[in-house]
Amino acid sequence: MTAYKDRSKEELLQEKASLEAQFAEIKAKGLKLDMSRGKPSAVQLDLAMGMMDVLNSETDLKCTEGVDCRNYGVLDGIREAKELLADMTEVSPDNIIIYGNSSLNIMYDTVSRSMTHGVMGSTPWCKLDKVKFLCPVPGYDRHFAITEHFGIEMINIPMTADGPDMDLVEKYVNNDPAVKGIWCVPKYSNPQGITYSDETVRRFARLNPAAEDFRIYWDNAYGIHHLYDDKQDNLVEILMECKKEGHPDMVYKFCSTSKVSFPGSGVAAIGASKANLEFIKKQMAIQTIGHDKLNQLRHVRFFKDIHGMVQHMRKHAESLRPKFETVLEGLKSELDGLEIGSWIEPRGGYFISFDSLPGCAKAIVSKAKEAGLVMTPAGATFPYGKDPQDSNIRIAPSFPTPDELAVATQIFVLSVKLVSLDKILENK
Repeated sequence: MTAYKDRSKEELLQEKASLEAQFAEIKAKGLKLDMSRGKPSAVQLDLAMGMMDVLNSETDLKCTEGVDCRNYGVLDGIREAKELLADMTEVSPDNIIIYGNSSLNIMYDTVSRSMTHGVMGSTPWCKLDKVKFLCPVPGYDRHFAITEHFGIEMINIPMTADGPDMDLVEKYVNNDPAVKGIWCVPKYSNPQGITYSDETVRRFARLNPAAEDFRIYWDNAYGIHHLYDDKQDNLVEILMECKKEGHPDMVYKFCSTSKVSFPGSGVAAIGASKANLEFIKKQMAIQTIGHDKLNQLRHVRFFKDIHGMVQHMRKHAESLRPKFETVLEGLKSELDGLEIGSWIEPRGGYFISFDSLPGCAKAIVSKAKEAGLVMTPAGATFPYGKDPQDSNIRIAPSFPTPDELAVATQIFVLSVKLVSLDKILENK
């Protein structure tokens, strides 16, 4: 395919007329399609319906420690839930606290506690003149929303094929005491699907922060969310690496079963050093009498162990893989060679990241909406919702049915082509 930039004005105008006719035909159908968020489909949710049957009025509701899960007690989670989520996130059960239904809650609480009470005896952030966070971009909008909510200054760190630009990370962390944290989605990152290289993880562990209360916010949301059995990314375990380098307290590791069992009804956890966990538990003892032990028990009884969880995730992959392949094949067949966009083929996670020509992302998302396709707002993958290049678009293939996804992909590529044509024609 000849690149659009190499075609004559007449050829481009002819192409545009043909595409506009196709677009008008689809628009006339009055479709309502949604690729805006990484929500599991109904088919995926059905996979865990057996969990609703593992506890009933006849069930023994005592955990292995002998505590009645209907009653008070066990602030930091029942032992068997600790073991399950510790295996899921590759830490020791002694280095984990089980929370409620969402890791986002834990991250919010962690930042909030740091604002009001500091980090393990440090000055509360609210008493400091300036607090900064590093934000790998493109990244997860809800991370950025937390730090923006607390008035924390966010600094963009470009992503590379190996993870965040570590030269920049080291420059900021090692020299600026106002830098208190960095957001990370280290495996199958949101939205690019990048897994941090071994060297990147080890460089994180070797950081020498200017701030004693600096923490790595390691949101391993997609640790077991592979698309393939034979093509899986591996991630070096960060807690152990930090311990090896003499920085055992430098990282908080987050995980949940939101996209394993049910969003909103899962189980979440934080992994960290024992010193960090003891500090956290002091707040928890005031904040709550403990999280939902029955839900913790329900998850353990359903999955049994990490092997059961892995088998379960293979079923998720069977549903997700053809959807990702539909989108990727559509992008390749329709856009390859036109030089109007680029994308990464992930091996796991929930998203495909697309980069348009500079200055086109907002217009593409708006164009797609005209034809009934709702996408993640352009700019959402950057702090403050501002993509400096206006080029990144997050594609979420999980929720639509296969038939809907095929049409959604068609709308998207048509929108990319039409907006790109207008951009190129401006200079013809």
